[in-house]
Amino acid sequence: MNDTNTGGSQPITMQIGEDYTDIRDSVRRVCSDFPNEYWAKLDEKEDYPTEFIQALTNAGFLGALIPEEYGGTGLPLRAAAVIMEEVCAAGCHAAAGHAQMYIMGTILRHGSEAQKRKYLPDIASGKLRLQAFGVTEPTSGSDTTQIKTRAVKTDTGYVLNGQKVWTSRAEHSDLMLVLARTTPANEVSKRIDGISTFLIDIKKNLGNGLKIQPIKAMVNHHATEVFFDNLEIPADSLVGEEGKGFRYILDGMNAERMITAAEALGSTRWFIKIATNYANERVVFGKPIGANQGIQFPLAQAYIQSEAADMMIRRATALFEARQPCGAEANMARYLAAEALWNAAEACMQTHGGFGLAREYHIERKWREARLARIAPVSTNLILSNIAQHSLKLPRSY
Repeated sequence: MNDTNTGGSQPITMQIGEDYTDIRDSVRRVCSDFPNEYWAKLDEKEDYPTEFIQALTNAGFLGALIPEEYGGTGLPLRAAAVIMEEVCAAGCHAAAGHAQMYIMGTILRHGSEAQKRKYLPDIASGKLRLQAFGVTEPTSGSDTTQIKTRAVKTDTGYVLNGQKVWTSRAEHSDLMLVLARTTPANEVSKRIDGISTFLIDIKKNLGNGLKIQPIKAMVNHHATEVFFDNLEIPADSLVGEEGKGFRYILDGMNAERMITAAEALGSTRWFIKIATNYANERVVFGKPIGANQGIQFPLAQAYIQSEAADMMIRRATALFEARQPCGAEANMARYLAAEALWNAAEACMQTHGGFGLAREYHIERKWREARLARIAPVSTNLILSNIAQHSLKLPRSY
């Protein structure tokens, strides 16, 4: 069943029901080789899932959004969302590979033809990993317009100085996108001006003005701090036009919101499945615990929320593919999915009681991941603020 709106420049079509069934089946087959025990060992050692990422790459999933002319499979964003949804629904951890899907979009949409030819085929094949994006800084947080990292132009390129924090997977990536100011904030008329995007070769520059320091965290996301100390980079490191980098990342954030919302949806479904199976099997006082409304209602609520999130993700990706404005829908999809995931995680933990804390059930690991979804890649409070101001036209709160 399709919901079609022809009011825009392109038809907006949204499929109802399980779409991309072949892709879903293929993802499930790949994930079946990486059971809970695999992820538990990685979590304990804080290791990177190299074998899993390689399997996704070999299957063509991480190159899904790269056009065929650059070695990818040229699938629409909805298909990419489906891939990440199924990864998480299988109990696997998609965050180790998801960034490659949407980070490369900056190069695809705004990079030069030479950059596309040089990097995209190797990213699609897995020869190069583009998993890291240096945006957040210790003093600016979510206010990206106030970043302090500077890129000063020279005769041969730029010199980069500054610090990034919560840059995930920098130690496991060959390339990194970095946002830096090329014009000081006090010299631009708009806060979003004077910020540029650069593509950095990590392997080449590590130890030569580039330093990466791991951050130990509650969730195994391979988070790092990145330091730039007079790092010299060539002129062709610049992606697009100088001073327009902030607009470039906004362009890619909608895709990020939708893909990570799909991941949260998949994990929500994992929690609901695990919890309902246990509630039907666990017998206390002579009956399954699932007969108690205290168990039923939270799971039913999470299920309802997951279905709402699913529909908003479909709507957002349909608008994105039709080249229609989709910022509000992307944010709402992300919000709904994050809330559904947290409620499902809590319901699953509560359903299992003390057993939910036991690592052998793998619930506590996924529960920790679920909590992060309400903070990163965007706080649910920031989403509410955005919707209040831009959709409801309420006064700016800050």
